[in-house]
Amino acid sequence: MALDDLKSRLPEYAKDLKLNLSAVIGNSDLPQQQLWGTVLSCAMATGSKPVLAELEPQARELLSEEAYTAAKAAAAIMAMNNVYYRTTHLLSDHEEYAKLRTGLRMNVIGNPGVEKVDFEFWCFAVSAINGCGQCLDSHEQVLRKAGVDRETVQVAIRIAAVVQAVASVLDAEAALAS
Repeated sequence: MALDDLKSRLPEYAKDLKLNLSAVIGNSDLPQQQLWGTVLSCAMATGSKPVLAELEPQARELLSEEAYTAAKAAAAIMAMNNVYYRTTHLLSDHEEYAKLRTGLRMNVIGNPGVEKVDFEFWCFAVSAINGCGQCLDSHEQVLRKAGVDRETVQVAIRIAAVVQAVASVLDAEAALAS
């Protein structure tokens, strides 16, 4: 299983991450598509080769082709949107920048090829990794209006946090070993 292989790669000092991988992914109550779409989109957002190598095959196996592609699309579109919206929000003149036309294509958000709630969930999780407060607020509002409770939204945050932490440790260990 991908999680066991990933956990075995973590050093002993990251034992909490091993336990958290089991808790947030291995014992998740999320529907399979929502869970593994979140895992894949977060793994992509980290850009970590070892994390992607371990988690992507299981995501490919468990997701439909449409969900697999949509999860990757969530990571792709949020890589762009998180930079754009985080930057314009951080500018001291952000209120004026907010009035400007974005001028960037984001068609996949309107037609992701999967249930809108799942895609929004994945976008929210990727935005947590990329640290865009404006995107987090926007996607959280869509999820809450669709009836997703705060506890479920929090699950996306936990998955993003654990996947990012695992990626950071494995990438740092690889750098130290070279």
